[in-house]
Order: sequence, then C-alpha cells, then structure tokens
Amino acid sequence: MLTDLAGLLTENTALILAENRKDLDRMDREDPKYDRLLLNEDRIRSLADSLREVSRLEDPAGKVLLEKTLPNGIRLKKVTTPMGVVGTIFESRPNVTIDVAALCLLSGNAAVLKGGKEADYSNRVFVQLIHQALRQNGLPEEVVLLLPTDRKFMIELLQADRYVDLIIPRGSQGLINFVRENSRIPTIETGAGVCHVYVDKTADTGMAAEIIVNAKASRPSVCNSLDCMILDAAIAGELIPKLKAGFEKYAIEVFADEAALPYFEQEGFRVNRAGQEDFGKEWLDFKVSVKTVSSPDEALDHIREYSSRHSEAIVTRDQALAERFLDEVDAAAVYHNASTRFTDGGEFGLGAEIGISTQKLHARGPFALEKLVTEKWVAVGEGQVRW
Repeated sequence: MLTDLAGLLTENTALILAENRKDLDRMDREDPKYDRLLLNEDRIRSLADSLREVSRLEDPAGKVLLEKTLPNGIRLKKVTTPMGVVGTIFESRPNVTIDVAALCLLSGNAAVLKGGKEADYSNRVFVQLIHQALRQNGLPEEVVLLLPTDRKFMIELLQADRYVDLIIPRGSQGLINFVRENSRIPTIETGAGVCHVYVDKTADTGMAAEIIVNAKASRPSVCNSLDCMILDAAIAGELIPKLKAGFEKYAIEVFADEAALPYFEQEGFRVNRAGQEDFGKEWLDFKVSVKTVSSPDEALDHIREYSSRHSEAIVTRDQALAERFLDEVDAAAVYHNASTRFTDGGEFGLGAEIGISTQKLHARGPFALEKLVTEKWVAVGEGQVRW
C-alpha cells in the first residue's frame, strides 16, 4: 500500500501542486509558515522516497519482548501491540498527512488527522490519494480520517477518550498548550523548538560559523533550526566576521545583546539591540538572537532558562566541556560540533517521523515507527487459579 501511495504521489504531482497553490494563495508570503506550507516537485519526490523507505522498515507490532514460564506453569509473554487510534493535530505542514498515515498504517494503527485551515486543500488531496492506495490493496478507507478544519472538531477529538488512544499535537507552542489544557487523552508533545548553538572559547571558529549558518539558514521555518547563538566573549571578535558572508547571503537579521552588538555593527550586519523578549523565542524566520557569556556555567544557565528541550549544540575543542554539555543539557537531542538540523526521523535512519517529542514519557526525540506501539502481557494456562 505504501509503495502504491508513493507512486500515486509522483503520478499526481501536478494535481498536488495545484491544490497546494490554492492554500499558498491565501497566505502572506512573509508569514514564517509559508515555507512549511509550500510543496514543490522536490518535496513531493522526497515524500514518495520516504514512503518507500518506511515500507522497508520492520513492523514494530507483534514482537515478543519477554517470554518465560512461571512457577505455577503459566506461560507468559510480553508482546508489542498497536496503540489503536492515533489522533494528530497539526498546522500548515501538509507533509505530516503523509508521514502520519504511513507510520500509523505500517504499525497497525488507525489515524485521525486534524489539519489547519491554511493547508486544507493540500491535506484533502493527500487523503484522497491515501484512500485510493488503501482501496487498491483491499483496506478500508476509514483507517485514515481527515476531520474538517472547524475548531469545534478539534475539541471533539480531544474529548473522544473512548475512541482515541493517543493525541499528538504538532505545531506552535500555542497549539501544544491548548491541547495539553483541553485533552482527556494521553498526549505526546511535539513541534516547538527553541534551539541554541553555544560556541566555546576553544572552538574552531571556521567550523562554528559553518554550523551556525547551516543551522539557521538551511530551512529556518522548521523546529530544529537555530534560534539563539551563545558566544563566549573571548571568541566573539574572531567568530563574528566569519559569519558575515553567510548572513549576507541569506539576509539573516541579528538581535544581539549589549556585549555582542558593537562587533556586529562594526562588520555591517543587519543588527538590532536584543530585548528580553528576543530570547526563548522560536523565530521560524531568517532571524537569530545572540547571547554573550563569560563561562560555560553562564551558557548552561541560559540554555536551562530558555530552551524548549528540543535540540542544543556546543562547538568546542574541549572534550571535557563537550562531555559535560552532552550530559547536563536537558534536551531531546544534544550535539557536539554539529548542526541542530539533524534532529529528524529521516536523518536518524527512522524512515519518517510524526514529530519531535520534547517530553520525557514514552518517547523523546523523533517520534517514529517504533514508538507507535504499546505492550500487552499474554498469559496461557491450563486451568490455574489464584485464591
């Protein structure tokens, strides 16, 4: 079914782009969500490739995790079993429709999708193609359901605890907060990312500049993009000029604290004086805040205060400091001398993801196929009773 769906995506590229254009025409091009909404031939091809990759993954359901015979003769097994019905609420990311459906179906789950009104045309054409692939393989269309965009259906979904087993919101912090406050159903929080790159005074500044530009500019509208760079004061004067070419190429706007501001002004960056509100902010745009520190303790304190616990990175030659950072920073993914942009199910070899979980229970990091199952104890006896 998944390989058939991959073929349908490529065969219907023109139709998908036409429906996506209807959504794009309703959105301001300056809106940070525009890039998330945008589909093109390359992105559709990548979705099809992802489906083929997922189709080659092993079904996580039905695995025997433990097997033993109890002293009373009962044969006991612990096995993985599908969650059941997975509800996903998401904003302006039509690719989520394909990713969620693929992962849920391969793991034996049904999917209820609640997309935002800004992506409605795109979501509907994707679900039409999913239903076509299901019919071609003798499977019921009802295992993938797209709810109307009206907000009342989101409330109804969040209250449907007799019918839905898990809710996964993917989007802004506002959406996640709303779901957390209104859901009767267990929730996995994914989506919002306030990501930092800390450049220590021992860092290779050429490497640091390349990592920062990549983490900010490669795709600024996604949750693993850089929001704040933390610079040791001892290295700021050496590093900042090396950022100039990349920041000019992508027209990146800087919001620098008092200590860093003169360095950026001297080099002619697009720079503003940072206010308190510019830290802990998910920009989703070609904008970045800058915090200057005088010690690793100060950097770790800043991350502890402002991080969304998504992805955090350190650039340093000091191995002991790197190990301390990787151990102490409380985030779903931590990096030493690498870009935060790698926090992704596909990049981690998981095929695809429903989102990046920033909580600690059940799943953390890329929420992919292996996390869409729970466990069941199976006991087989021969008349044993317990008084």
